[in-house]
Amino acid sequence: MKLQDSVIAITGGGQGLGRAMAEYLAAKGARLALIDLIPEKLDEAAAACDKAGGSAKTYICNVAREEDVEKTFEAIAKDFGQLDGLVNNAGILRDGLLVKAKEGQVEKRMELSQWQAVIDVNLTGVFLCGREAATQMIRNGNQGVIINIASIARAGNMGQSNYSAAKAGVSALVPVWAKELARYGIRCMGIAPGFIETEMTASMKPEALERMSASIPLKRMGKPEEIASAAVFIFENDYMSGRMLEVDGALRL
Repeated sequence: MKLQDSVIAITGGGQGLGRAMAEYLAAKGARLALIDLIPEKLDEAAAACDKAGGSAKTYICNVAREEDVEKTFEAIAKDFGQLDGLVNNAGILRDGLLVKAKEGQVEKRMELSQWQAVIDVNLTGVFLCGREAATQMIRNGNQGVIINIASIARAGNMGQSNYSAAKAGVSALVPVWAKELARYGIRCMGIAPGFIETEMTASMKPEALERMSASIPLKRMGKPEEIASAAVFIFENDYMSGRMLEVDGALRL
């Protein structure tokens, strides 16, 4: 895919990895449809995309709500006249141990609400956005690319039953969609980032960050632009489909 003048939708595009990917793609000449829930963050990201040399429109959308997602992708197709790519990036955390006990007494358990909130956004949201993106690509008769952002936590990470399960599901969708959608000229790939420098990790205590970095063979956390460059590689390589790229500095959970 040629990124110049292509239309790429990014969920969670207002901040973090989503914004980093948007700016990186904008610098390649792409036109961005940024999807998020926070208007101020979306406006800032859109301005950054314009500054980088691309252009962007913003869309307020709860990716866990089917009606929201359907309306948003219909609006994107109408506004741009096409849709060439989707980065399924939106996600949330609600970490906690399955069961926490002391001296045989259960003190805390992961609440169903913690489980469901993460599954709704991180897995159901990916399904809904992927389905609507593919629908618009097929209707418009153009080929396209869907990239699902997973995590190395898909292999299982302590304290993240909900997140790990969702990201494993997101990863499983990649080969399924690649096989189902190939007949329409639509490719699907996934990226599983390791520990990346974002607003979330920046809020951690310095000693925790130091321990985290020490556990990575390359001895540093990844940078958002390194995930963005992986996305660009996928978009531009027309024979990549059905696989996951782990971008984690050789860390394996």
